[in-house]
Amino acid sequence: MYNQLTKFGNSATQLIFGSVTLAAVTLTSVYVHSHFAATAFAYLVVILLFSLMGSFFSSSALSIISVAALTYLFTPPTFSLRIDDPQDLLALVAFLTASIVGTHLIRNVRHERETAREIAAKLRQSEADLRDREKRWRAIFEHNPVMYFMVDEAGTVLNVNTFGATQLGYAPEEIVGLSVLNVFRNEDREVVRKCIGECLTNIGQSHTWDIQKVRKDGSVLWVRENAKAMLWADDKPIVLIACEDITERKRTVLALQRSEAHLAQAQELSHTGSFGWSEVTGEIFWSKEFFRLFQYDPEMKPAAQLVLDRVHPEDRASVQETMDRAYRAEDRAFRGQDFEHEYRLLMPDGSVKHIHALARATRTASGDTEFVGAATDITAAKQVEQQLRRSEAYLADAQRLSHTGTWSWDCNHRRFAYRSAEVSRLFGFAPEERVTLEAIRSRIHPDDLALQQEVQRRAIEQKTGNFEYDFRIRLPDGAIRHIHAIAHAVVGSDGTTVELIGTHMDVTEQHAARERLESTLAALRESEQRFRDYAETASDWLWETGPDHLLTQFLEHAGTAGVVAKGVIGLPRREIARDVEEEPEKWRQHQATLDAHLPFRDLIYRTVNRHGCPTYVRTSGKPFFDGSGNFLGYRGVSTDITAMIRADQAEQELRKAQAELAHVTRVTTLGELTASIAHEVNQPLAAIITNADACLGWLGRDTPDLPAARSSVEWIIEDAIRASEVIRRIRTLAKKGEIEMVAIGINDVVKDAIALVTRELANHQVTLRTELAPTLPAILADRVQLQQVIINLVMNGIEAMQTVDDRPRELMIQSSLDDMGRVQLSVTDCGVGIAEDDTNRILDPFFTTKASGLGMGLSICRSIVEAHGGHLSVVPKQGPGATVQFVLPLHEEAVS
Repeated sequence: MYNQLTKFGNSATQLIFGSVTLAAVTLTSVYVHSHFAATAFAYLVVILLFSLMGSFFSSSALSIISVAALTYLFTPPTFSLRIDDPQDLLALVAFLTASIVGTHLIRNVRHERETAREIAAKLRQSEADLRDREKRWRAIFEHNPVMYFMVDEAGTVLNVNTFGATQLGYAPEEIVGLSVLNVFRNEDREVVRKCIGECLTNIGQSHTWDIQKVRKDGSVLWVRENAKAMLWADDKPIVLIACEDITERKRTVLALQRSEAHLAQAQELSHTGSFGWSEVTGEIFWSKEFFRLFQYDPEMKPAAQLVLDRVHPEDRASVQETMDRAYRAEDRAFRGQDFEHEYRLLMPDGSVKHIHALARATRTASGDTEFVGAATDITAAKQVEQQLRRSEAYLADAQRLSHTGTWSWDCNHRRFAYRSAEVSRLFGFAPEERVTLEAIRSRIHPDDLALQQEVQRRAIEQKTGNFEYDFRIRLPDGAIRHIHAIAHAVVGSDGTTVELIGTHMDVTEQHAARERLESTLAALRESEQRFRDYAETASDWLWETGPDHLLTQFLEHAGTAGVVAKGVIGLPRREIARDVEEEPEKWRQHQATLDAHLPFRDLIYRTVNRHGCPTYVRTSGKPFFDGSGNFLGYRGVSTDITAMIRADQAEQELRKAQAELAHVTRVTTLGELTASIAHEVNQPLAAIITNADACLGWLGRDTPDLPAARSSVEWIIEDAIRASEVIRRIRTLAKKGEIEMVAIGINDVVKDAIALVTRELANHQVTLRTELAPTLPAILADRVQLQQVIINLVMNGIEAMQTVDDRPRELMIQSSLDDMGRVQLSVTDCGVGIAEDDTNRILDPFFTTKASGLGMGLSICRSIVEAHGGHLSVVPKQGPGATVQFVLPLHEEAVS
């Protein structure tokens, strides 16, 4: 019995060690990817060596295990006991035969046959046990809810459990043999290399890290990897990695972090800081926004005293009282109650913040009190509230300043539901005075009362649209006010008109201005005719010199043609005269007068006319200066003293002929631009009406929108200023006035002139294009005179295109700098053009190609331009039409 036990023990030992050795060989062969023959030879060697221990059955079992291992691991298909290749079958048979024969021979040498059978039986039992144990461990490895990876030092996956591969969406064979980096994101792969490198550097030590892995479908999961490197066969290191899925945990953490970030951002955006306080522990919590509101360092420890330190001195007592009542009240019935409070903070920089604090008391399970609350910065709301109050005051002031009152009429009760103070003032009542409907109607002019009642009746019946009408108010002192009224019907849910909302605007000044404008236009027409007669009967010629005393302008009357020689422009008077050598003293005194910039009178000198005949001229001149007192030259008149009486009668007329003729031209142009003037005035008036109606709409809401109404009133004021500005420009052009030389921009003058001829362009179907060079330097000029020149050139262009039907009527105004750096303005039309024979005479006084023209327009324009130190000319043009342009010196040049 003992021998049998001993044999059994030996056989078992043989089988166990043999199996372990075979397992080691198997793992080594798998690890080094050994071939079938090399593995079989290794198995045979192991079997023969262990057969020396004396157990045939153990050796046979080892042979069978080896055959099974070879079949399962090293013959295709791998991991299967089925053999498809006959050669593999033959090799296995040969291997088995060799191992058994060798085992048998060895057994015959050392052991008896019976012993070999016992050992074989034991080996078979051991083999079964090994297989069961392997099966159990493999099941644990494969189905453990943890991902296991085995990688070599290059990062190649040697083995992966089924659970791990399934978690990533792969089959195990899809991962084995590939780089483990394939299951990581590109941006994380360097981190993985580093972590594996640390494991290989510190063999036997565990390393843990959190990282994201990429599934086969592209989705990611968070894992916590615990890795350890160990030496494998041939002392080659491998890394075993266990991966725990922490995706849900990570999501929870990230969600919490996002929630905290969103809360912090929401507090920052709403300027609301949160706080908490525990009655038991005394612990105080402030959010980051709370620290920011009170401008404390977040590293500081929160304390109630810090709040009191920031509270405005005037509010500190009330805040202290609130805190005492909530935190430290002796009576527990009053302690721990919710509180709400508004107070101010005085910040270190002197600014003031308004804070609204709200706290809620909660009871813990032990009955202790905890406070949770919020403090909101309501400074902006307080400022808006103050601005709203100011807006209400502004609206009242705007109504008073613009003389516009608002009202609401209750159609059901036939009484005023609302009437602003300005309405009472318009009717001559005190704002606080109680006024009846009869008293208001008594102030309306009897001739207008029926019209007003009719308009209101139509507004109630028609229900839609705005209804406008004008009426007069007769005040107790007999004064008359002109009122422009706008009414709008409000329809109720039953379809009937329940309310009329309207405005009353005092337009007395506008009415008077319109009457004054009409009388002014009539006077301008009369003045135009009068000065037209003066121009036709004048017989003197006018001249002008620059600061160098060279003649810049010489305007001759048609009746004096031939008296003055040609080419006098640009010459001093001394070169025009022929008696300088005969009377040197006279010319010395005259030159001294010119150098002193003094006026001179009745200078008589001899010259020759265009025909070379001697002519005696009497001339007088006066220096003229700009607004700064700089000398600009002389202006004067000259007379042919051979007609002394005629010259005496016309001397004064010639002195002012230029200004009068220019005024005549302006007046004539204004008469032609009546439609444009009316349009320019009507535009802002229409805008005033529209904005007033909008204002009523804002005020008529259930909750009046005062900021919007105030904006409408501001627009009404702006449009009224626009209308007043148009009238001012017209009056400036119409009235006579002294020349005012100021620094102005030519583009601004062009825009003012265009505003007066826009309607005229539209009436004649003329398209205006402008090419105004930006940032042109300023010029020194009289704005009114330059407007006259531009308007005259535009009107000439419009007239020149009246007969054009075969092409578009287009007018071009261009501003630029010429080659000499002067400001240049040109007006180009596409009309009939100027005949070649008329080109040289078109700028002469009294020359005209129009049947009803005087021939003074372009001449006066030239005189005005030359008076400004410039030059006006007709430019040859390719194609139909004509171009008239003028150049003016820059501001500095004109001053010098």
